[in-house]
Amino acid sequence: MKKLILIPVFSLALLGYALPSLAQITLPEVNVVATTYKYLNAVDNKELPQPVRMLERLAATYDVKKADFYEDVFDTYFVSFYIPDGTILATYDKDGKLLRTAENFKNTKLPRAIREAVEKRFPQWSISKDAYLVNYFNDNGAKKKYKLVLENGDKRIRVTTNELGEFDR
Repeated sequence: MKKLILIPVFSLALLGYALPSLAQITLPEVNVVATTYKYLNAVDNKELPQPVRMLERLAATYDVKKADFYEDVFDTYFVSFYIPDGTILATYDKDGKLLRTAENFKNTKLPRAIREAVEKRFPQWSISKDAYLVNYFNDNGAKKKYKLVLENGDKRIRVTTNELGEFDR
């Protein structure tokens, strides 16, 4: 009887010493580099709806080098990202760096500054349609513009404003 108990205890002890040595497999070192921080900082607005921010993050983290169409002989790559309410056309260089984007989103939730500016300047008007446009250039940052269609009864006007609610002339 004593032999039966010693064999399982001994094998468990041996297994207990062997498992930690097997679990210590070293992995290759990974360096994380934030190459698209300029783009994310330039286009980021906490008041924008989740789908817009999600698509912008997808464009920022896209790795063109892993795409099926990638060949290192071309200097630039154009990649389109779509959701039902908007698109982003992004340009990457052969190293995967995001060079520029052209973004167009329709009927998004407008930031507070724009809603307040419209209410102040056009008190009897309501916003019937809107388009959020962004042009990002790696060297110049992002230019954001909102095109709005305002209605008052049967009258309609089109206005353009920036992200601060300042109207174009």
